[in-house]
Amino acid sequence: MKKIIINKNLSFSADDNRLLLIAGPCQIESLEHSLKIAEYILSIINKYPIDFVFKASYDKANRTSLKGQRGLGIEKGLEILKKVKDQLNIPVITDIHTAEQASLAAEFVDILQIPAFLCRQTDILIAAGNTGKAINVKKGQFLAPADMRFCIEKIESTGNHNILLCERGTCFGYRDLVVDMRGLMIMKKLGYPVVFDATHSVQSMGGESGSSGGSREFIPGLAKAAIATGINALFIECHDNPDQAPSDSASMLKIDSLEKLLKDIINIQSALR
Repeated sequence: MKKIIINKNLSFSADDNRLLLIAGPCQIESLEHSLKIAEYILSIINKYPIDFVFKASYDKANRTSLKGQRGLGIEKGLEILKKVKDQLNIPVITDIHTAEQASLAAEFVDILQIPAFLCRQTDILIAAGNTGKAINVKKGQFLAPADMRFCIEKIESTGNHNILLCERGTCFGYRDLVVDMRGLMIMKKLGYPVVFDATHSVQSMGGESGSSGGSREFIPGLAKAAIATGINALFIECHDNPDQAPSDSASMLKIDSLEKLLKDIINIQSALR
């Protein structure tokens, strides 16, 4: 299993015993809010064998409705992520939405994330690969797990082998997502660490209201089931008041529920070992 270099202080492999947690709010709302969430998560993970990457997006470019709040924008958002990274000494990750954004975002963050809807877009994968940064590729809701090998080939063509593969559910009907746990094991055979996105997997995509819904009560069960398949990385969007968040409010975990979930997950990992 390949070792992924996230930064000079953190490398990651699916063979490691430590959990990699990618967590934070859906959108960057402010520096103060980002620091508040990141500091809270740090206060938890310091008790457990967990490595933490802070996640937040400067732009949600695929909102269902034109009226949906997209975020603070790339310049202000990247500045905030850099301040969180420097003040708390933690790695950070954010989405990119065009090939042109890859090199700019790479100056500020440790991991570039490819949104699920863009996982087959050759230009953005190659541009991300050319930065040399670690890349977290979200598997499209429309894509078979084994077909992620083609996404890998595009990134590897740049000489970059710092790749994470992320499962976030598969389309089931028009709006529902379902998680097939076999997909985690199939992607693991591709040779790269696999991340399970426990929060986007409980979304109800789009809808008559003009925004995605979700069922956050299913997050703990799916996360624990995914860990039981042998993966070592979790993606969890969390918020102090998700019902008032500007995006993904119904599918983000309430941050005060995070520690119990992580404790259960560490116990499952220990039992597997």
